Amino acid sequence: MKKSILLIILSLLFILPINNYKALAYSASAYCLYDPVLKKVLTSSNMNEKKAMASTTKIMTAFIACEICDLEKQVNIKPEMIAVEGSSIGLQVGDKISIRCLLYGLMLESGNDAALSLAVSISGSAKNFAVLMNQKAKKLGLKNTNFVTPNGLDDKNHYSCAYDMAKLSGFAMQNELFRKIVATKTYLAVYNNGETKITYYNHNKLLSLLDGADGIKTGFTKKAGRCLVSSCNRNGVRLIAVTLKAYDDWNDHKALYRYGFKQYQEIDLPEYNKFISLLGGKKDRVQVESENKKIYFYKGLSSYIKKKVYLPNFIYAPTNTNKPIGYVEYYYNSFLIAKCNIFAKENIKEKLQKKKEINFFNIFAQMFKYI
Repeated sequence: MKKSILLIILSLLFILPINNYKALAYSASAYCLYDPVLKKVLTSSNMNEKKAMASTTKIMTAFIACEICDLEKQVNIKPEMIAVEGSSIGLQVGDKISIRCLLYGLMLESGNDAALSLAVSISGSAKNFAVLMNQKAKKLGLKNTNFVTPNGLDDKNHYSCAYDMAKLSGFAMQNELFRKIVATKTYLAVYNNGETKITYYNHNKLLSLLDGADGIKTGFTKKAGRCLVSSCNRNGVRLIAVTLKAYDDWNDHKALYRYGFKQYQEIDLPEYNKFISLLGGKKDRVQVESENKKIYFYKGLSSYIKKKVYLPNFIYAPTNTNKPIGYVEYYYNSFLIAKCNIFAKENIKEKLQKKKEINFFNIFAQMFKYI
């Protein structure tokens, strides 16, 4: 009997961590799961605690470069651009490489030399670039973040928190180029006028391990431990997960997303339906309505969705049920979450003019022709 009870207890101990996301997420010293559209934290622990964030720093470096740089600009590699320890894409003094290649080397291979090359190219020095990084952090409302380096090497004054990194990543993922880079698994870098060709490989295993994963950045130093910022997009919902100082970050993120996406459900957007005036038709008005659309949205918040209607006061005949005549935008707070076209519900032909009216019009037109 005692053996049976013991076996049941042991079985529960093995089963519960698999089904309980918190048990897995506790691998991280701090974590945050965040919806950047709703600006909502879904779950967290120590999310505002200042910590070293290692190479996840490069999210800010890449974000700034994606916004302000000419991707085709060629950077001539100087000694101060590669005087850095740690991970590298193997740049040599005298190399001539584009900003685009540096960005892919930065985010896929986590090249510290790529980070420094971008910083010096943009601001003249890593110190000046850090000023730019902190200005951007302040603008984005990152209250527990301070940057010293463009690459994330350990420094007592270089820190962030899980919540700030989630917010930063939410903003960065709005940038099309940034999204494209961090979702790329491999990239062939061609530089030195085509003489050098190197394939970069993304270190983010979640891109292959997790359905919907599309970014963002890994990081590690002895002080920071394993750091990971990821993005996952399912059914049109994007969530951002951040773990700092975690020994099992891949599983932490899987567990966090399992929990997170369960908080969403499919809903029908409220339809728009009314009559508007119709000019020149066999009817004086026509009924219009928005198309049916379903979206996934956080449970319990659908009542807060507001709509803005863009529709003329009248339209001219004939109507076409397949041609949009307006649209409805759906918002949560100030964020656009969906857009639906508005169509006429029936095809209404033009009202034919009487024969006498047509003849009179023709005569009238002919008179003016000879004036």
